[in-house]
Amino acid sequence: MQFGIFSIGDVTADPVTQGTRTEHERLKAMVATAVKAEEAGFDVFATGEHHNPPFVSSSPTTLLSHIAARTTRIILSTSTTLITTNDPVKIAEDYAVLQHLADGRLDLMMGRGNTGPVYPWFGKDIRQGIPLAVENYALLHQLWREDVVDWQGRFRTPLQGFTSTPRPLDGIPPFVWHGSVRSPEIAEQAAYYGDGFFANNLFGPKDHFQKLIGIYRARYAHYGHGTEEQAVVGVGGHVFLRPNSQDARREYRPYFDNSPVYGGGPSMEQYMAQTSLTVGSPQEVIDKTLTFRDHFGHYQRQLFNIDMAGLPLKTVLEQLDLLGEEVLPVLRKEMDSARPAHVPEAPTHASLLAQRTAGTEEPSK
Repeated sequence: MQFGIFSIGDVTADPVTQGTRTEHERLKAMVATAVKAEEAGFDVFATGEHHNPPFVSSSPTTLLSHIAARTTRIILSTSTTLITTNDPVKIAEDYAVLQHLADGRLDLMMGRGNTGPVYPWFGKDIRQGIPLAVENYALLHQLWREDVVDWQGRFRTPLQGFTSTPRPLDGIPPFVWHGSVRSPEIAEQAAYYGDGFFANNLFGPKDHFQKLIGIYRARYAHYGHGTEEQAVVGVGGHVFLRPNSQDARREYRPYFDNSPVYGGGPSMEQYMAQTSLTVGSPQEVIDKTLTFRDHFGHYQRQLFNIDMAGLPLKTVLEQLDLLGEEVLPVLRKEMDSARPAHVPEAPTHASLLAQRTAGTEEPSK
């Protein structure tokens, strides 16, 4: 079971101090969070991709390359790579370079994002969001697996005898997750290729994500990649913790109430009852996270957001210490002891290389 941290890179005013970090400070804080996450025992650090204020996460490969140079063990990932508005050729090249520089400590999550205006900014039509996601990923998948590509589609110029460089490290493409909060078509896409499916269940009720994961698991088995239980699933979560729940809720409430995401809607308690948000003690975070397994089945990756809504870096680093010392050891023990032997771990570069060496790698679509 992999546990990780993801950041969306928002630049939000601190409602307690009324101060707002600069873009420079926010980027540096994301790097410090990733470095601390490795020290605290996390397996993954992921960043989103946004091209509009108030976000600074417009260039994930640049940010993750810098973090790769500052770390040695943690897997670097994206919590969204915009497969709709990025050129698949550039994705293939950029992430192959990053894969080499990080010595294989890389995977990525494809998504369509949540910002409608990004489509025309990059010359695309939002009404074609799903077809763009399907076609662009088909090309990316091919570029990483064939040395010479001839290709023609609807949304970009044809390719003739094209080779994407550099080739993936050891000839093994980065593992891909497909992230979705609403679209069964993306669950179908993940299942078709035998890729991972990530349900970013931050803002919706569990029943909605149960359906999406159920579709993915059934179609994964349909396409012959394994049983439904062997499908590769990841889920999100948002936590804020202190040694006791009263302090956690008192401290986090102004951040929740003034959040550009949460503020103005249901109360914090209502959100906690309906979504993955947990504000409380370490034991409450443990208990809530363990319910995800009951809702979604055995899964392979759990990512937490801990730095949204203007939280100061000092507080974020304290969260990582508490999670690493009091939450992760218990979750690892509980998740690993309950997982059946036939349910795999999340793929890594090392495990995929070992599969190929052993001759057990599944033929790609």
